[in-house]
Amino acid sequence: MDAVTARRAGLEIVSLAPEELPAAVAEVIRGGGRMQMAYAWHATPDQIELRYLGSCGPRDDFFMWRCRPQAAVPSLAAISPLLGWYEREITDLFGIEFAGHPEPYPLVLHPGARPPAPPFSPDYPDEEPLPFTPAPGAAPEVTGAEVQRLPFGPVRADVVESAEFLFFYVGEHIIHYHPQLFFKHRGMEKRFAGRSLMHAVALAERVSGVGSFAHALAFCQAVERAAACEVPPRARLLRSLCAELERLYNHLHYLGHLADTTTLKVGQAEGMLLEERVKQINGRLTGSRLLRNLLVPGGLRRDLDPQPWLGDELDRLGREIGRYTAMLESTNSHLDRLITTGILPQEVAFDQGATGPVQRACGFDRDLRRDHPYAGYGELTVRVPVLTSGDAHARQQIRIAEIDSSLALIGQILGRLTGGPVSAACAPQPHSEGLGWAESPRGTLFYAVHLGADCRPVRVKIKSPSFSNWRVFPLTVHDSNMMDYAINEASFGLTIAGCDR
Repeated sequence: MDAVTARRAGLEIVSLAPEELPAAVAEVIRGGGRMQMAYAWHATPDQIELRYLGSCGPRDDFFMWRCRPQAAVPSLAAISPLLGWYEREITDLFGIEFAGHPEPYPLVLHPGARPPAPPFSPDYPDEEPLPFTPAPGAAPEVTGAEVQRLPFGPVRADVVESAEFLFFYVGEHIIHYHPQLFFKHRGMEKRFAGRSLMHAVALAERVSGVGSFAHALAFCQAVERAAACEVPPRARLLRSLCAELERLYNHLHYLGHLADTTTLKVGQAEGMLLEERVKQINGRLTGSRLLRNLLVPGGLRRDLDPQPWLGDELDRLGREIGRYTAMLESTNSHLDRLITTGILPQEVAFDQGATGPVQRACGFDRDLRRDHPYAGYGELTVRVPVLTSGDAHARQQIRIAEIDSSLALIGQILGRLTGGPVSAACAPQPHSEGLGWAESPRGTLFYAVHLGADCRPVRVKIKSPSFSNWRVFPLTVHDSNMMDYAINEASFGLTIAGCDR
């Protein structure tokens, strides 16, 4: 393998020719490693560069490959299926073709979209509306005298995000399920280009509202790695504190929503009330219920004062959460709807890229807080719950256990906090780059940030957990039944904004 290697912000970057990629990915998979994402960017106005991120094992350092194609690139989807969506996204946004792709149809651009140039092309007319003519989307052909076809959405009942789900079913039995997402694709990655770093943090906070802190944290850490910036110890611990508060309110919302789908209305109300209690704590601590306007590259905008009141508040709240989750786990009408619903086999979870509580519910002992410590997690003991049944009940149990783990982590943080500054100078060099990550409430989140001559972003790539888990989810719907669909979807804890970006 003729590879040119470089070290940038602690990340090994290896140059590969397009024809070397299939063998390289196969070698990673054989060794127990996993690819994480792929993306493209314009290294120069005339040269597109592909990047592939992976790791050789759950606790091994990440590696990055770069490839500068001159023509079609071999598709890697048959070797590492989770790369399939990334390749389709690159085709839609950059115009690069992947030879031999098993699903060679658009992902982000809906059928009927006719962009005058690839949307990420430097020549794309930004102010010109995208030409669009409604056209039927790609869908499998499912035939049979009794097969019914049900398109559901994109406008759905309740306050939910836009998506269209196509069901092929007989009676209550779902034969095939085909989701069409990206109705609200906002081009968030392109919006970062040319922004100041402070403006870019605000954008990151708005990629997915329920993951505001995790997104901003991953972005800031990418910039800090590009600048070789050392965040002060107090700021690192306070970042972990806020990240766990975000995890708490997300998991409580999840439990309330899941209870709603099993018609456990008291359980729904209690979960939402407890979620609200955590958001009120967030507001008192930071001034923002969603933990916004706090992070900056280099640390925090301002210091926080969590002692001694926060520990007392969370002790009381923890006891109430314990009573609530014990009731969920002892309500037979609720459990009967979860157990054996939406089983995700371990092999499918690995191949398709499941992440977060979804992958930990089917046997994968992986968590970035422990395996690739960031913020203050390197000083903490992170307990990672793992189950193997892979059903909706396991996904609930993982989140309940993670609530307990988050409360314990916050206790550790409060016991370790000492005085000191909460920010440091962070001045990246022109044309530098960095990779940042966080274990968000829904799973692994990556930001790859490339800076230009003025040290402003020229390319920001976001690998969000819902992009991964939406790819996995349909494989648990096929051969299930209509009555369990809403429960199964809720058990994954998916967001469409996090996927569509």
